[in-house]
Amino acid sequence: MIRCIVVYVIVGLVAAPLHAQNTTNADTTATEYIEKFHDKYFIWPLVRRRTLSFDIKNRDNKDQAVKYKPNNSYSLGLGVFLFEIAAELSFALPINEKSTNTFGTTDVREFHLNFLGNGWGLNAYSQKYTGFYFPDRSDPAAEVIVKRPDIELTNRGINGIYALNKDKFSLKSAYNYSERQLKSVGSFIITGNLNTFALQADSAIITQSTTQAGSSSDFKLMRNTTLSIAGGYTYTLVYRSFFINGAFSIGPSHNWIYYKPADGLEHYNISINTFNDIRVSVGHNSDRIFGGISLIIQSRNNRFENVDITNTNSMLKFMFGYRFTEVGILKRRAKDYLPVSYKL
Repeated sequence: MIRCIVVYVIVGLVAAPLHAQNTTNADTTATEYIEKFHDKYFIWPLVRRRTLSFDIKNRDNKDQAVKYKPNNSYSLGLGVFLFEIAAELSFALPINEKSTNTFGTTDVREFHLNFLGNGWGLNAYSQKYTGFYFPDRSDPAAEVIVKRPDIELTNRGINGIYALNKDKFSLKSAYNYSERQLKSVGSFIITGNLNTFALQADSAIITQSTTQAGSSSDFKLMRNTTLSIAGGYTYTLVYRSFFINGAFSIGPSHNWIYYKPADGLEHYNISINTFNDIRVSVGHNSDRIFGGISLIIQSRNNRFENVDITNTNSMLKFMFGYRFTEVGILKRRAKDYLPVSYKL
């Protein structure tokens, strides 16, 4: 079976402080801690993999969790930073026939819109994955993979991050390279998330193949809306042009849960649980050449009946790019085309 190639676009707006409109773009502006590249445009190839998965486990036997995974591939693309706007376009690579025979196929449709400002970031997203697989737990001695092409998972929402030490710490330097961190520094962070997670299938999601997880729930439709806020810390270690960044935050999440078992009766529940946000980036960032590896993992815990469900959204990204000096019309900025009334 040939898997369809999936196309998705990621657009990031890098907002310059509006009070600095009179600053010239002729030279790269440097401070003691952060270097900005007002006179450069960037181009970079990239390889990325996004994964949306979920775990199901019994509250009293959490060691027997069953992990449902998609069989999706890496994507190959190109990014540009122009007019102080970053845009990336990537195409999913086809999966080989051996993999589809073993794990099935996953249809992936997703869109992401990212905004990075001075010390803050926002990400709006819509993801829909159809088709998952998991190990058969009915016979622990056998290595059998169960394919569930009928399981559909949608994940939509918006999340944000804010660094309190924004005058010395740069989020952009570690994740889109539009700035460079000159000295090692850290910052306390606040993250938030508003998310709707929906899981449905033609038959019960927990079947005989997953009964070793210890759950007796027979639901085939579940929807959860989560409002989360978390606190944490991020730190960037700098050595010459190389850097390592890590960020971790954890906090409470308020969950509004709706689910429908096989009997067709509708159930509603409210719970308080946890939200985690983990970010790691390693790379090189010099005047012209930049690149590195970044990993972002966000997880949310849901609980109803005797079931704990954890949905995890992750992104692994490799990129390598080069900065060019702006000339002519390339010196323009996207904000220059906004109506005067919007320029504060």
